[in-house]
Amino acid sequence: MREKLSDVTFIIPIRLETVVRLENLLLSIKYIQKYFSTNILVLEAAEYNNGFIKKLVGKQVKYHFEEDRDSVFYRTKYLNLMTDMATSAYLAIWDSDVIIPKEQIIYAIKKLRDNTVDMIYPYDGHFYDTSDPIRELYIKTKNEKVLFRNVLKMDLPYGSNMVGGAFMVNKNSYIESGKENEDFYGWGPEDGERFFRWRNIGMRVEHGIGNLYHLSHPRGMNSGFRSENQRSHTLKELSRMEQSSKEEILTHLRNKNRKDI
Repeated sequence: MREKLSDVTFIIPIRLETVVRLENLLLSIKYIQKYFSTNILVLEAAEYNNGFIKKLVGKQVKYHFEEDRDSVFYRTKYLNLMTDMATSAYLAIWDSDVIIPKEQIIYAIKKLRDNTVDMIYPYDGHFYDTSDPIRELYIKTKNEKVLFRNVLKMDLPYGSNMVGGAFMVNKNSYIESGKENEDFYGWGPEDGERFFRWRNIGMRVEHGIGNLYHLSHPRGMNSGFRSENQRSHTLKELSRMEQSSKEEILTHLRNKNRKDI
């Protein structure tokens, strides 16, 4: 029996740069579907729609295409768009390359349903990169225990207190907190900005239990800063949010919302 998560929408935005990315997306979706009866929303942004992802994810996944000729993947903008499209009470914001043990997801949604948190990372901060050989072994076996057994062979590229890759959130709280900060255009430290913003305005944020497993993939232009100017701007925005008070953040959000109207 699959766990019923009809009140959750898994949101997965993607820019399909390589076949490896496509493989990882399908692996992540199949893992979710293996254990949960839930909603999955995939948004693909590309120059044209070749139909591959829509066909491969199947009819049980809601697929949305956005024509986008920009070489930079504007992930924060698309996450906000997908949030508006979702109708469930809770959202699971998911990278296209992650596997998280089912027990950890169940633990996280229980915390949200019990209203003890507004947002929770469904892992304890340990974000393990699988490596190509272990990723390939997982593809062959489709058995997540391969990942669990080989964790000591994996890299921990971001230390033990990561705040990216996946998080689960009360949708109303997410909207009230400003959703994603679209000042982050392209790759950048938006995960850290979101964490500091939520913490500083008093939202209830926690890490869960266990590890996150990131399926390795080649690094393209959307996996790093595209220029020194972009690096400087995004780090400045991160620092500003880290040091802002609750009132400063709320004022910023009110002004931003007025501009968006």
